[in-house]
Parts: sequence; structure tokens; C-alpha cells
Amino acid sequence: MKMKSSKILTKKDLMATFWRSFTMEWAWNYERQMNLGYAFSIMPAIKKIYKDDDKGLSKSLKRHLEFFNVTPWLSTFPLGISIAMEEQNYLNSDFDEESINNVKVALMGPLSGLGDSFFWGTLRVIATGIGTSLALQGNILGPILFLMIFNIPAILTRYYGLFIGYNIGASFIDKVQKTGLMDRLTYGASVLGLSVVGAMVATMVSLKMPMKIGTGSDAQSIQKIFDGIVPGILPLLFTAFIFYLDKKGWKAQYILLLIAAIGIFGAWTGLLG
Repeated sequence: MKMKSSKILTKKDLMATFWRSFTMEWAWNYERQMNLGYAFSIMPAIKKIYKDDDKGLSKSLKRHLEFFNVTPWLSTFPLGISIAMEEQNYLNSDFDEESINNVKVALMGPLSGLGDSFFWGTLRVIATGIGTSLALQGNILGPILFLMIFNIPAILTRYYGLFIGYNIGASFIDKVQKTGLMDRLTYGASVLGLSVVGAMVATMVSLKMPMKIGTGSDAQSIQKIFDGIVPGILPLLFTAFIFYLDKKGWKAQYILLLIAAIGIFGAWTGLLG
């Protein structure tokens, strides 16, 4: 697939990112999930972009070591957009660097919902059904077809997603810069990004307090009392507490140990359930 003309990058540079994208989940971690894989994948491109700017390269790598998680087969699409934005950031001194991560965060939710439902929920099931039915008959085509049915669309999606992301990012950002809409884009992306993070807190953080206050029919659980104030406020408060500890300089391993201790104590006392 062709890429739009670039003053810095070549198709070879994008292909280096494509091959590295297969390692996206090799260093998955509970603190920032796919951040290491994302930074490793984008490194060939940003090294080429900031080859004579060590400070810019350092800031770029730090940007892409922030929290990130997406369906791995669609990860190349935001990679392509990030590369295009990094290139514009290098070429234009007034480019808003924060917009790079804001766009990444905004894409996480929609892409993950689409990717998980198609690749995990549909394509994998179809591939498994066909492969298993043949394998149970002793046909060697069973495992072969399973791998082909799933991986061929997955690999093609990775390949085309990278170039489509880069081409869209390069042309769109260029138009936005010329029309002066960059500030609005940055603001919209940041709002959407914060909305995604807020939704992640509500859906990914589970905290329940079944202990009841009162007696008889008037007894109410602490959970119900808090949900009556604001639904899902307990996960939000707990996330804010962890964020506070992080800002105070607590290391991730100590925060995890504290969370485990709180969970054990809560289950033992019946406060948490």
C-alpha cells in the first residue's frame, strides 16, 4: 500500500513499525498495559523523525510510554496516526504536543469495542468452529484452516491499518493546520479522551461494600447508600485514592500490595464483597 509523500519517512520506516507491532502484547503490564509495546513499535519512525533532535526524541518516547490499551490487531491504526502527528510536531514549532496522546486515548474505546467484537467475538469463533469440526474427523486441514481464517484477516488489518492511519493523519492534520482548527481538535480530543478514561473507571474498577447499616427492614447496605448519592461513586473514590498515592510518589509494586491488603482485610471483615 502506498503512503502519502513525506519529507522525512519512507515506506521502509512504516514497515519497521508494522513488523514490531506483532510484539505489542509481549510486555503487557498491569500498570500501563500496552505502553511498552506501543513505544517499541513506533521507535523506528520517531528515531528517523527526531534524528537530529535528542530532546524531541526523548519527549516523544516518554509520550508513548503513557497508559495505552487497544485490540492488538487494530493497534497499527493509532500507530499510523501517531507517526503522522509526530512528524507534524517536528516540522511545525507551534504544534500542540498534547494532542498526540489525546487522540490516542480517544481511539482506545471505539477501536477496542470494534476489534474485540469482530476478532474475538466473531472471527475467532468461526475459525474455531471450522477448524474443530475438521480436526475431530482427523483432517490435518483443521488446525491449518483455523490459523489461516483467523490470522490472514488479522495480518491484513494490521498492514492496511498502519498506512490508512498514517495517510489519514498526515492529510487531516495538514488541513486542520491550514484552516486553524487545531485548537478545537485538541480540545475535542481531550474531552473525548477524558470521557473514555471516566468510562474505564466505571467499567474496569469493581468495589462493592455489602455490609449493612441499621436493623430489620430498614437496614441498607453501604453500597446502596453510596450508589444513592452517585452511581459508581465507590470505584471513582478508590481510583482517586490510588491516583493520589501515585502523585505522592508511591511505586507501583507498593500500591499493588496495598490494594491486595485492602482486599484481604475487606473480605475478612465483611466490609468488602
